[in-house]
Amino acid sequence: MQKQPTLLVLAAGMATRYGSLKQLDGFGPNGETIIDYSVHDAFRAGFGKVVFVIRKSMEEAFKAAMRRRFPDDLPIAYVAQEPEMVPAGFTVPENRVKPWGTGHAVWVAASQLHEPFAVINGDDFYGYQSFKLVADFLKSSTEAAAYGLVGFKLENTLSEHGAVSRGLCALDENGYLKSVTELTHIARTADGIAVQDPGTEARFLEGDALVSMNLMAFKPSVFPHFEREFKAFLTRNSSNPTAEFYLPAVVDQMVKSGAARVKVLQTPERWFGVTYPEDKAVAVRNIRRLLREGVYPDNMWQTLSSH
Repeated sequence: MQKQPTLLVLAAGMATRYGSLKQLDGFGPNGETIIDYSVHDAFRAGFGKVVFVIRKSMEEAFKAAMRRRFPDDLPIAYVAQEPEMVPAGFTVPENRVKPWGTGHAVWVAASQLHEPFAVINGDDFYGYQSFKLVADFLKSSTEAAAYGLVGFKLENTLSEHGAVSRGLCALDENGYLKSVTELTHIARTADGIAVQDPGTEARFLEGDALVSMNLMAFKPSVFPHFEREFKAFLTRNSSNPTAEFYLPAVVDQMVKSGAARVKVLQTPERWFGVTYPEDKAVAVRNIRRLLREGVYPDNMWQTLSSH
């Protein structure tokens, strides 16, 4: 692919466990957000544009914050994600408050994505090597229905302060995805890393199991799959005010149906993020360490403006 890929940032989450608008919370020495570090890494790796998916209620504050920090020459676009945004012919439960989840966030952004793109969560730190893997994959991949997924070692993605959601990956012998299963309650316990999802039997996972953190690589050819899967999801959940249309569920269905091949790109990076308020101190500590190690400059946007 000749075009520079676009970074799609899912930033419309309501942060119910964190307690505030964590997408704009400062973690770096100059108030840098986690999004700052992700965008910085993505542009260093070769991305050419960023698209933010946000809620209308946060639009003014979010855009103002972005204008203050990003260089003027960085191409940026915004897409709203609201629960009433559904395909024609579908209705929304009256008591539906939240958008429909990460799969929905990608679906609403289709109009802004005409080139290869990568998806990330706005509150997760992925590390430069993860973005480089994705950028290199998208620039070299010529097969329309070939996509990518960055796989992290599970032990590198756990919170010290509570359970997390992860997409558990199963690979074939050539490193392609066979399945990805969204698990919503993974936690480190005295006996090991346990899956404690409601309604399922508790079980343990190995620390080197590969998981998805929603850093995935797509091309515009993926959108008909999202459209089809979202309609099927809404048909099943039309009266459910809390159902979530997960991004990994779309990828899992594409792989199992043979509609696409998904290469798992294994990253050496350690994740950190802010699911819980207590996670902030850990994130700040990690960023300070990365600054000491020279991974990031003190004024990273000044250095990137000449990108």
